[in-house]
Amino acid sequence: MQEDKLYEYAVIRLVPKVEREEFFNIGLIMFSKKEKFIRVEFHICSEKFRLMHSKLEYEDIEKNLENFQKIANGDKDGGPIAQLEIPERFRWLTAVRSSVVQTSRPHPGKSKDLDGTFERLFEELVK
Repeated sequence: MQEDKLYEYAVIRLVPKVEREEFFNIGLIMFSKKEKFIRVEFHICSEKFRLMHSKLEYEDIEKNLENFQKIANGDKDGGPIAQLEIPERFRWLTAVRSSVVQTSRPHPGKSKDLDGTFERLFEELVK
């Protein structure tokens, strides 16, 4: 029987006007230290984006999220943070910040299938 794997996840949020603290979920990051697993996916609903009445450019946010993904994946184009070990990259990406792309606090869980759990959480929390 397959053993449960410990993981942490955080929801990636778009906060178009930081001073108003309004946001909507646009992605998910999941990490498991023991499994050396990290995964990031995002989906920006263009309709919600337009409704936020923001001066943000859709392409700028998309580029920001692509950089977020490069860091998570350890891509050499992700800069020095991307070269850190997986736990340090996850902690850096989920650190509290006042920017238009933020994350929730990390939440723990257990799963026998990390990718399956990621897919379920992404569907529930983002899409």
